[in-house]
Amino acid sequence: MEQRRTCKSQMEAARSGEITAEVREAARFEGIEPALLRDMIASGTAALPANRRHLKLEPRAVGRKLKTKINVNMGTSRDIEDAEGELEKVRLAEKLGAHALMDLSSAGDTRRLRRTIIETSPLMIGTVPAYDTVARANKPLREITSDDWIESVRLHAEDGVDFQTIHAGLTKRLAEEIIQRSKTGARLTGLVSRGGSLLFAWMAETGKENPYYERFDEVLAICAEHEVTVSLGDSCRPGSTADSSDGAQIGELIVLGDLVQRARKAGVQTIVEGPGHMALDEIEANMAIARRLCGDAPFYVLGPLTTDIAPGYDHITAAIGGAVAAAAGAAFLCYVTPAEHLRLPTLEDVREGIIASVIAAHSADIAKGVPGARDRDDRMSRARQNLDWEQMFTLAVDPEKARLYRSQSEPSEKDSCTMCGKLCAVRNVNRVISGEASDVL
Repeated sequence: MEQRRTCKSQMEAARSGEITAEVREAARFEGIEPALLRDMIASGTAALPANRRHLKLEPRAVGRKLKTKINVNMGTSRDIEDAEGELEKVRLAEKLGAHALMDLSSAGDTRRLRRTIIETSPLMIGTVPAYDTVARANKPLREITSDDWIESVRLHAEDGVDFQTIHAGLTKRLAEEIIQRSKTGARLTGLVSRGGSLLFAWMAETGKENPYYERFDEVLAICAEHEVTVSLGDSCRPGSTADSSDGAQIGELIVLGDLVQRARKAGVQTIVEGPGHMALDEIEANMAIARRLCGDAPFYVLGPLTTDIAPGYDHITAAIGGAVAAAAGAAFLCYVTPAEHLRLPTLEDVREGIIASVIAAHSADIAKGVPGARDRDDRMSRARQNLDWEQMFTLAVDPEKARLYRSQSEPSEKDSCTMCGKLCAVRNVNRVISGEASDVL
């Protein structure tokens, strides 16, 4: 594969005062000065994932002070190896305004699918090499070697992946703590991180330390060579609201903070992943703790899901938590679909999950005062005041659904809808203001 760029890494360039082409493009998307973004990257408070081999990439930066970004998970499983179906999800994610994709494939020709996505998609591409290690090895977990885990990092980097989730924070000590907490009932859901659980089981079967933690310097060397951003996975993230903010979650976050500092010294950009399931009133405090412990590295959250009782509707629980988290400092939202906890998502599940995350991210951007975040809302409000339906559809987060709903229930009064008809407040106030009060009803 060709390389898009042969200069210094983004962090090295930023630290030397240079503004790369990728920084300029990402800053243009943000509506900020390139020098401001460069300084964020130099300090590690923003990351610009951009593998040199991802030629089609449209660079986007992730950071607390920037627009909230959205990631879409996709990928094959052993039960459903439909590569073309997953590529449809990629195209839908691009259409609906997602900023990143994570290929979580664990079955079939994973490398071919990964390379196809990288060669065709302009979105940031992420992967979880732990999944692929197991898929490629195709042997009992205890027979997988430390070298196998590291080799997956190298392969994904060589293929052009922009960021990788590396579960380096789950040490043998933390794994033992999870076992003890689970046995005593102090933790209800053990580990729910797929990658974390694989390493947890491997450590239990082999008695060895987590290779991603033990050989973290090798991981950093690979990522530095190929310009891959490390997304530090949270193996101990809470899988239930009862487990949130417990010693295992916070203990791992402390380890991740140390790894962030090691990565920065090596000139490797980092993102830190976070919860998980979490009660609404704990989210803001968790964002503050993460910022403090991890040097304000960009924080990437799954949800958080604010309640455990909504299977089939977890895109809503995640959007509620995501909006609060991003308003409080999270930089990156991993979407959740209605199929979470239930099945591999369909194309329609993906649509609903993306739309929910777009709404959450946009709501947070308004709350944290991102420049220009309110502009689209103001234009929508003017369109509503003018009863300009076509403009409303154009500005809607999901124009197709908005147009469909209106077409399914045609009003007798063309300048209103079937909810209010002649009693429409906007219609009647407009007529009064324009001097047509006698024709209100």
